[in-house]
Amino acid sequence: MQVCSWVKNQPEFYVKYHNEEWGVPKYDDRELFELLILEGFQAGLAWIIVLKKREAFRAAYDNFDIQKVANYDDKKIAELLDNTGIIRSKSKIISSINNAKIFIEIQKEFGSFSNYIWSFTEGKVIKNRDDKIPVSTPLSNLISKDLKKRGMKYVGSVIIYSYLQAIGVVDDHELNCFKY
Repeated sequence: MQVCSWVKNQPEFYVKYHNEEWGVPKYDDRELFELLILEGFQAGLAWIIVLKKREAFRAAYDNFDIQKVANYDDKKIAELLDNTGIIRSKSKIISSINNAKIFIEIQKEFGSFSNYIWSFTEGKVIKNRDDKIPVSTPLSNLISKDLKKRGMKYVGSVIIYSYLQAIGVVDDHELNCFKY
């Protein structure tokens, strides 16, 4: 079975992520929130590092309960900074809490974050047609700019493009991949 080149010779959990999650359209706000936060933690790192720590992040971040994360205080920040199971970047931790608050504002404005993120493509999946996968696009530039204007951090165009791939707004499976 052919898979995307980036997943060949990778650990089982990474292959499973590719085969079962990556590029699959997601509409659940908790899941969309989790991936947005994890993508922010990926900044400057490889996705495999974040994915390896995903279960520890879920435990540390109350299974990405948006309301709980938005209400994290200094005591919780200190607890997260002491947690060796996650990426312990103070700026990323603080931005994740701030981003949760903005995520909630977006939910109120659009009815759900899903409505917001999918509105950029009118609910359609953008399917890659060649093996030259970009790191950013006009779409990721637009969404990044909007999220930054709303006050989110760690949502640059490259991070947002990776996020769009993770949540299935963009399907970038390579032409020879069985998922294409």
